Amino acid sequence: MESSQSWRQRLYIIIFHTDTPAGQRFDRYLLLAILASLVVVMLDSIDSIHSQYGAQLLGLEWGFTVLFAIEYITRLYCSPKPLRYAFSFFGLVDLLAVLPAILALLFADAQYLLMIRVIRMLRVFRVLKLAPYLSQANFLLTALRGSRQKIIVFFVGIATLVTVFGTLMYVIEGPANGFTSIPISIYWAVVTLTTVGFGDITPKTALGQAMATLVMITGYSIIAVPTGIFTAELATAMRTDGQLEHDCSHCHKDRHDSAAAFCNRCGSPLFGRPTDLSDDSR
Repeated sequence: MESSQSWRQRLYIIIFHTDTPAGQRFDRYLLLAILASLVVVMLDSIDSIHSQYGAQLLGLEWGFTVLFAIEYITRLYCSPKPLRYAFSFFGLVDLLAVLPAILALLFADAQYLLMIRVIRMLRVFRVLKLAPYLSQANFLLTALRGSRQKIIVFFVGIATLVTVFGTLMYVIEGPANGFTSIPISIYWAVVTLTTVGFGDITPKTALGQAMATLVMITGYSIIAVPTGIFTAELATAMRTDGQLEHDCSHCHKDRHDSAAAFCNRCGSPLFGRPTDLSDDSR
């Protein structure tokens, strides 16, 4: 019993602990296997390679599927709390890497589910010790939340503009020049306003070309608006990083520097009651 328990603990350290040499080697080999399986999936999607090496690629895919299934079962076996691991983020990632492969091998119509295995690449953050950098993503999330309403208003305005421009171009150009309907004209307005310019639909009349010029100029003038909104919110989030959430008891200012002892608005102490200087003099 003790030998079995020690073997299970050794497996747990190797598989789950990336701060040990054995754990780092395990994750690196597993990452190589993931990359190799993705290469197999990509090669199998090429008709010329599939026609010549389809059987070999299928055998490799079965091998990777068995390998990932064994790895998932081993994680469940050595985990102190298997259910907690199974429903954790990385546990669901590992499960999604196995199930789509099995479904794709059993059902030909599900072969594109194999690409879901790419999410196992998230483990690279554990292998390469990049997890501390993920905390910086909080700045982006805070900026997105802060700019959400402004960006929504901006996109509503853009939707109104492309609807108006598309409808005008439908009236001006008409089906004879490729603007066969208002939705097609709105599609043209989106492509033109975003300065993509596919060129599959182009105005032929002088008035339509003048309208297209106006749409392009408008696109250049507003394309930087959401970027500016997000950048401003991101700068605000970075400035407020490391500040406390509590209010000043006197003026109720809601943020202060983490090392501050006094409110930078009214000067009141942030911790405890103000010291009575008369007591010290006595």
